[in-house]
Amino acid sequence: MHSTSHSKTSIGGISRDRIAMLRDTEAEVFRKARPKSEAKAGNGLPGFFGGVPMHWMNDWPTPFPILVGSARGATITDIDGNRLDDFCLGDTGSMFGHSPPPVARAIRRQSGRGLTYMLPSEDALAIGPLLQERFGLPFWQIATTATDANRFALRVARAVTGRETILVFNGCYHGSVDETMVRLVDGKPVNRPGLAGEFRDLTRATKIVEFNDIAALEAALADRDVACVITEPVLTNSCMVLPEPGFHDALRRLTRAAGTLLLIDETHTISTGPGGYTKKHGLEPDLFVLGKPVAGGVPASVWGLSDQIASRYAAYNRTKEPGYSGMGTTLSANPLQFATMRAALEEVMTEAAYARMGRLARRLDAGLTAVIDRCRLPWHVARVGARVEFICAPGPLRNGGEAEAAHAPELEAAIHVALVNQGVLIAPFHNMMLISPATTAAQINRLIAAFAAVAARLAA
Repeated sequence: MHSTSHSKTSIGGISRDRIAMLRDTEAEVFRKARPKSEAKAGNGLPGFFGGVPMHWMNDWPTPFPILVGSARGATITDIDGNRLDDFCLGDTGSMFGHSPPPVARAIRRQSGRGLTYMLPSEDALAIGPLLQERFGLPFWQIATTATDANRFALRVARAVTGRETILVFNGCYHGSVDETMVRLVDGKPVNRPGLAGEFRDLTRATKIVEFNDIAALEAALADRDVACVITEPVLTNSCMVLPEPGFHDALRRLTRAAGTLLLIDETHTISTGPGGYTKKHGLEPDLFVLGKPVAGGVPASVWGLSDQIASRYAAYNRTKEPGYSGMGTTLSANPLQFATMRAALEEVMTEAAYARMGRLARRLDAGLTAVIDRCRLPWHVARVGARVEFICAPGPLRNGGEAEAAHAPELEAAIHVALVNQGVLIAPFHNMMLISPATTAAQINRLIAAFAAVAARLAA
């Protein structure tokens, strides 16, 4: 059983005093390297609530937001001229690099033909077969975000089953879908702490159990009132939790026995391979969602239905009351999405690209693990394909509760800023690093060296 190494005087095996010293020292280094950014954004970006266009831009642990001048491949350059090896890559949105050339060409080509008109383009003729071949499901729809796609897919699940309740795993990530914003606290389901303006009890129509807990899953499905289980194949949004052997087989067997649909959300785990974790591991979802990187950085998402679910939903539509389904947004399935998605699927998200990404990710995994072992830190590394995380606690983690307990915000924030000052950018909310097709071996070496330098300072 995993146990954390946090205490009142230390976090992740590191004293709080040492963490605070690192954070303060590195904050000053950050400021001195960015006089233009501090002058323009040090007190917030003018006109925006909270000083930022999107509130989570304030959640980055740097003293003020990095103002990006340009990004290309796997490198970001800020307005002060500082170059960063980018392993955050828009927290998966730019997983295949910034402005992949085929996607950039598609944008230029489509920009002269119109950006949105509520009608398909010829690129749409290619998209459907590409999605069928890539992910194995026969029927698809286009949305703008994975949050939208998940919402729509859950509506279908409820429509065809006649059931209201869904089931999620503690620690899950499915964008901002309301029903998934629940957590287990002391073993009891509650609204996720920190939700703004949420007056409903979201647990009324959502069951929540721990990932990898087959017995709890079976018990939760026993009443046969769950329309759909929505899950990532791997928990990814706090500290990474891998499925234990047999878990996905049991999940599929139990959902089928209970008449419950299975929705697999691959928005983060598309790092696994061209067909995601689903294709590589032979999962058999009824519904499938992929967002973020599917159009190379242009906002787009896809959701797919099995043949059986499509048939059941078509039958439902023939009998339901006429009127708007409540599923869809005006800008979804626009021609810019078609053009960029086609370019991404045909020319960017290739077998060759994933082979390279996998090789470099394994190299990074081994390098970070060697540093942790050498410094005798009670940490570990987790990986799913081209997605790598270092976790400041022993592992492996088994479920979302353990992942939440392993999260070490103060320590992770200090490490993050120290890495930025050495020219390396990782994800701010969890220690996630992505390898893109544009990432080089030299960048991997620089990340390992930077991590080693920071770890040595903390462990000294």
